[in-house]
Amino acid sequence: MITFSTLVETLQKQACTDRTITFIEAKDKEVIITYADLYERALNKLHALQQRGLKPGDECIIFLRSNEEFIDIYWACILGGIIPVPIAVGISDEHRSKLFKVFEKLERPHLYTTEDNVERLQQYAEDNKLSAAYTLIKEKTLLVADITSKEKGEVHEPAPDDLAFIQFSSGSTSDPKGVMLTHKNIMTNLNAIGEGGLYNENDTSFSWMPLTHDMGLIGFHLNMIAYRMNQCLMATDLFSRRPLLWMQKVSEKKATVLCSPNFGYKHFLKALSKKPIEDVNLSSVRLIYNGAEPISIDLCDTFLDTMKEYGLKRETMFTVYGMAEATLAVSFPVAGEEYRAVHVDRHSLNVSEKIKFVDADNKDALGFAIVGKPVLDCLVRIADKEKVLADDTVGSIQISGSNVTQGYYKNEEANHAAISKDNWLDTGDLGFIHNGELIITGRAKDIIFANGLNYYPHDLEDLLLNLEGLELGKVVVYGVWNEKLQRDELIIFILYRADIKDFIALAKQASHVLNEQSGLEIDHVIPVKRIPKTTSGKVQRRILGDAYAEGEYADVLNEINALNKPKETSSDESLSPLQQELKDICDDVIEGSTLGVNDNFFDSGISSLTLAEIHQQIDDRYPDKVDVVDLFEYQTIVELAKFLQEKL
Repeated sequence: MITFSTLVETLQKQACTDRTITFIEAKDKEVIITYADLYERALNKLHALQQRGLKPGDECIIFLRSNEEFIDIYWACILGGIIPVPIAVGISDEHRSKLFKVFEKLERPHLYTTEDNVERLQQYAEDNKLSAAYTLIKEKTLLVADITSKEKGEVHEPAPDDLAFIQFSSGSTSDPKGVMLTHKNIMTNLNAIGEGGLYNENDTSFSWMPLTHDMGLIGFHLNMIAYRMNQCLMATDLFSRRPLLWMQKVSEKKATVLCSPNFGYKHFLKALSKKPIEDVNLSSVRLIYNGAEPISIDLCDTFLDTMKEYGLKRETMFTVYGMAEATLAVSFPVAGEEYRAVHVDRHSLNVSEKIKFVDADNKDALGFAIVGKPVLDCLVRIADKEKVLADDTVGSIQISGSNVTQGYYKNEEANHAAISKDNWLDTGDLGFIHNGELIITGRAKDIIFANGLNYYPHDLEDLLLNLEGLELGKVVVYGVWNEKLQRDELIIFILYRADIKDFIALAKQASHVLNEQSGLEIDHVIPVKRIPKTTSGKVQRRILGDAYAEGEYADVLNEINALNKPKETSSDESLSPLQQELKDICDDVIEGSTLGVNDNFFDSGISSLTLAEIHQQIDDRYPDKVDVVDLFEYQTIVELAKFLQEKL
């Protein structure tokens, strides 16, 4: 059990140990530091920050790709009472847009980043008429290369109820919400996670989750320090490019505690199906956290069955539930027991109605993973708008406890909507309690889950409103769960009543804009005759999603596909060797690829994960010639080949 009351006390006490952090940046590139090294480095960074005038209560946006640089400055801020605000750099405009919006919300903000990130922010500002906002940010920017010192900064001793850091919502584009976490919130949840996971000093953790994500930062960095564990942090983009390296490194390090959202298992299995791995022994693994997005029991089984030959035990799959508002963890099953699921009649999932349990082979059965009982010091209840509901009844999942945030940063409207008068926070998720354990059935807010992040439909819709002919209420973005794909299909519905042939250009524009600015893969753009709304004018996205799931748009999609069918290339058309090589790479990575050499990557709806795989294969053959962001500038095979040829 943890006895520390703040993060500052935690690092100070654990700095005397020999425990280490291993930063994995490439297959053969690692940096290992001790907790004592981390403490010294953070104090040096803190001195440099204090020399620049930063003081307790100031906010510092951390906008970095490097895990090692992130950890140094994060702890420098914590030790100095400066409020860290992590934001993912990403490869799309969505992340740059988020930074501008977050900076504007903060009271005394600074930005800590690198010179190349500053250049991209400047270009984004010029492209989006944000030059005035960029000027303010530039004045408060601290560059990694400039923040150095050999002297130690002055440690600020916080109280448990002091704000430790702000975790802004992931994936949100229009109005990101900042979850305020105190030292008490964090220490309470770290203790609960360690107790629920049965952590001990002999454990070694391994994570590729970004440190801008609560599971990556809190669950697989802060927790390890608190429990005096060795930890391995693999660069997220390295996992995206080389997913098989995940388990190869886990085997090499004899790691015991791992994590991944749903999409990570699928990404790994896809790579494994093309290239089996050798000399991998996973018998040391005792827990693999599965959370951050809806859990597919079919995918769990496929992953466990596939990895059995590598020594992975079924008891390792640890299906959990958590969220940033809870610091991280809300409920855990019993560590060391095989994961379990329940099957219910899909027609019995209405709010306030009793669940009807059925056998797994029932034609109307839906399977849900059991995510266990509330963790230590966290309370969970199921309610509707009027009352708390009985067990086996679907309702809103609400949480309370010392681990739960007191609210969103400078956002009283969001606080009023989410937190009740008796201090229960509405998670926005739906579920029920069965035999004391929680089951998640869906989401009340139509949140779209993609690549471990949450995206609000209205945020994505806002990105499309600059297109001619599209306006508020005439375009809907929605995620529809596809059992075969084991993910949400991302659908754009557009109010359109003209000739379908004229719709093709608009559909390509919409797909391009959303793909380029959010990095999400768009599955379909569908014209609809009406957008269903409530009597008060609210768009009923779910009705459109249900209609798609039931096949109502099959005919129009077939017609669109026929019109979109690529023209046969003439037999005498020839590609340069480099163009052919790049096309072969794309065809290998993109399943069922029909990508032509002049087709725009983003018109084709390629996801950021797919782009990362394409980039990796190019980098394997032509090291350090093409950066992944270059694929956003040279958006066809022909353009990319010309750029690469010039570099060569």
